[in-house]
Amino acid sequence: MSTATSKKIVVTGATGNVGTSLVRLLAEDPDVESVRGLARRTPDLGPERVQWSEVDLASEQADLVKEFEGADAVVHLAWAFQPTHDPVATWQTNVLGSIRVFDAVAAAQVPTLVHASSVGAYSPGPKDRSVDESWPTHGWPDAAYTREKSYLERTLDAFEYAHPAIRVVRMRPAFLFKWESASEQRRIFGGRLLPGPLARPELLPFLPDIAGLRVQALHTDDAAHAYRLAVHSDVRGAFNLAADPPLDAALLGELLGTRPVRLPRTAARSAIAAAWGLRLLPASPHLFDAVLRLPLMDCTRAYTELGWSPSRTATEVMEEFLRGLQEGGGTATAPLKGRKVG
Repeated sequence: MSTATSKKIVVTGATGNVGTSLVRLLAEDPDVESVRGLARRTPDLGPERVQWSEVDLASEQADLVKEFEGADAVVHLAWAFQPTHDPVATWQTNVLGSIRVFDAVAAAQVPTLVHASSVGAYSPGPKDRSVDESWPTHGWPDAAYTREKSYLERTLDAFEYAHPAIRVVRMRPAFLFKWESASEQRRIFGGRLLPGPLARPELLPFLPDIAGLRVQALHTDDAAHAYRLAVHSDVRGAFNLAADPPLDAALLGELLGTRPVRLPRTAARSAIAAAWGLRLLPASPHLFDAVLRLPLMDCTRAYTELGWSPSRTATEVMEEFLRGLQEGGGTATAPLKGRKVG
């Protein structure tokens, strides 16, 4: 049921992958009066009706109550993927920073909290069928990302019990890509010096086919659309967000015109662990372990209760993202700064 009225919305992590898409959508929304974007660094851009605040969620001095006062909804997107060698640092930003956001939402009496959870919050699950939002959210304990996402699910359980008047929505999207996020995601997972042009099919002699490497993807703009719907709709609880078809070596091999070759999981993990240990690769072997165990998600609830559906297939999403890798895709915010390497 829609409850769209003129709203004041605050978005944390507003300069990141999802934040830039959501801020743009909200700024164009006639049912939104104003948008306040929170980020560690103020960007040199901004649609009209968007105000910016420099806020570091990891800092205990951040006055989040002041930032949230008068807001009709807070959309919490802020997240740090690095440093992967220092889980205490990411815990400080992601977990303790999120708890500060939740506490400030309650103190400022904001009626709606929309939180960016993830498919990574889910416990290991099947790759041959999809699971709905009732699947356990205990994550994979060995990876910082999944451990933190899971912990915040438990935190929100307690938050909802203590603050039943606040409408809490948890979004659990698949992997999110767009052209503008390509350079950032190359830096986060592949390293600053990994050449984006290596994504060209003619430079890939084969594509590793690893057991369990079957995941879902979604265009970032489609995820942002679901967040906007959640702000305006009288819904609560969790929503899975993903596009079809699931991505595996066969589909990616067809997309790239490259032959999939079966690679033992242990060999792939050993290579990633060695590169990560030498600090040549930011993505950790622990995250690799988690990805191999992620379940496929059923998005029926988002279709029926939010009225949401993706506008792009996962294949189209990957085509756009690979083009972004080759071209150094980015935009005018510090996290999404574009850079072509190679």
